[in-house]
Amino acid sequence: MRSGFALACLLLLTSITVSAEPTPQLRLLSEHAVEGMRGGNLSGLAQCGKELWAVSDRDDDQIYRLDIGNSVWRAEAVGIGVPPLPDSGLPWGLRVRTWAASFVRGGDLDFEGITCDSAGNRYVVSESHAAVLQVPPTGPTSWLKLSPLMVRQARASGMLLHFNALFEGVAISPAGDQLWLAAERESRGVLLIKRQQSLWDCDGSCVLLSEAGVEMQPAQFPKARAVSRDFADLSLFNGKLFTLERNAFQICRRDLATAKAERCWSFADEALQENRRYPQPYGLAEALIIDAEGAWIGIDNNDGARADGERRPIVWRFAAPDGGWSKP
Repeated sequence: MRSGFALACLLLLTSITVSAEPTPQLRLLSEHAVEGMRGGNLSGLAQCGKELWAVSDRDDDQIYRLDIGNSVWRAEAVGIGVPPLPDSGLPWGLRVRTWAASFVRGGDLDFEGITCDSAGNRYVVSESHAAVLQVPPTGPTSWLKLSPLMVRQARASGMLLHFNALFEGVAISPAGDQLWLAAERESRGVLLIKRQQSLWDCDGSCVLLSEAGVEMQPAQFPKARAVSRDFADLSLFNGKLFTLERNAFQICRRDLATAKAERCWSFADEALQENRRYPQPYGLAEALIIDAEGAWIGIDNNDGARADGERRPIVWRFAAPDGGWSKP
């Protein structure tokens, strides 16, 4: 009996991620409130050439070009024509809950991430329908034809099992022929599909990573506790995949082929300054862009005010770490 109890305790402890060394802190350079997002709830960011783009998980018919010329940014709506949804292979129960939730919160498609290839095509991931919409620079939008094998493999690996915990981030290769998707939580994970003529399919296994369990919120978080590991967005930079880990208040660099974490950086010191805190008991960072000079992180505040009264979506600019993002 004692040995069984000891083993159970050991398994519990090993399921909670506790960092042995302090995670290096990123330095905040600037903070920008965003005006003009009809639905608020900034849930994704992308850089296409010199332009920044955003999506809201409350808007199904438009994405946003960001005017970043001033301290307060303006979101300029760009309408998109969305064709009928394809069958994603998600079970009936999840689809019904999504349909019901759309009447309460708005946003049936639940856009949670946006990314761009070198040709200027934008790709927007719908969490609620596990689908990816392609928005070209000119011409009609279209849903990517995703292999049903992807959803089957993800669910068999413990992902995409729970309502509002499906795809939360997306990244595309510059050539537009490889697509990475982040499953949010319970379990979180990373999947890779590749374009094969008109079909986006698995090259062997779609699943690069699947992780369950919990980890501690950072010590700066009021009443920190163990919460589900999660991914909130993806960004591709310099041959590496970067994950935004909302509840841990950190960015991690990961191997492109395996999604194994190589190094992480925290933004908790700046994000959890008393005036920037939100009353929700979890992190709200949902959007990520990594470039040579630093990181853009977008906050989906769910229309709630933070401690200083600010209710608009926020985008933070952090400096790249000393030695750059590629530092071993």
